[in-house]
Amino acid sequence: MKTTTAFAVFSLALCCASVAYADTFGSGSNTFDIDFITIGNPGNADDPDDGDSDSPGIQNFGSVDYIYRIGQFEISEDMIDKANTLGGLSITHDGRGANKPATSITWFEAAKFVNWLNGNTPAYKFDGGGNFQLWQSGDAGYNPNNLYRNSLATYFLPSVDEWYKAAYYDPTAGLYYDYATGSDTVPTAVASGTATGTAVYDQSFATGPADITLAGGLSPYGTMGQSGNAWESEETSFDLTNNGTLIDRGFRGGGWSFNAANQRKSTRGGRLPSFHNSDRSFRVASVIPEPSSLLLGALASMGMMLRRRCSAI
Repeated sequence: MKTTTAFAVFSLALCCASVAYADTFGSGSNTFDIDFITIGNPGNADDPDDGDSDSPGIQNFGSVDYIYRIGQFEISEDMIDKANTLGGLSITHDGRGANKPATSITWFEAAKFVNWLNGNTPAYKFDGGGNFQLWQSGDAGYNPNNLYRNSLATYFLPSVDEWYKAAYYDPTAGLYYDYATGSDTVPTAVASGTATGTAVYDQSFATGPADITLAGGLSPYGTMGQSGNAWESEETSFDLTNNGTLIDRGFRGGGWSFNAANQRKSTRGGRLPSFHNSDRSFRVASVIPEPSSLLLGALASMGMMLRRRCSAI
């Protein structure tokens, strides 16, 4: 089969199936991977009943009319440390451990980390003094529908809809669940682990969050920790306008010290982009790479699955 044909078949598969593989960043001892899940099913409808009485304006979320990727896990302290070393970002975190989610990260700091991932094509605009700015009509990559994100960037913070879809939408059943564990049933509280239907919450403040790869059961698409472990910043402003530099940014997901109600899809909060707290982290989203890179990554993932299946026989 020719590569072009294989990619055409694979592209069709992307519309229905989630595909996971990693992008590599950094160099030498400061190399790290971010595992991404492909979120297909473009053109899905908004959740008809998200029950969110806190968010102003539009009350239904989750519709995304394009295929994209989102981090399977939250960003870890190790990733931040290595980006700091190579990029001089000076981002601080709570120092719980290399594989813990990087918490006490402001929205501005998360945006600067994402810009470093992008290299010469930043997602977010900062002036020479490090102040966040809106993209203007004369800027390459300007998108009048989103003054925060540059349309030419590869990596970015997930929008309210991108985050919501990855967490709660079931592409097979074509419906939304209340929790990011593929269920309308309250997840079982755990301090750590990967069991289906579990999430990291109702833990003591001293216990803290779990490692990013041990943060509970998976969403229908295969993401971890979108219920519990740490609250996560959205790209989108709380008022859904993305037209102010200093207005509140949305966040979702609950945290390890919060109760189950805070993980439910109806819970969304907002804080200033300069706000930092020891329960706040983030994950990264991405466009779909060029066809050649996507196909190679997918084939590598398929190969790993085949090897695992053979070894299990």
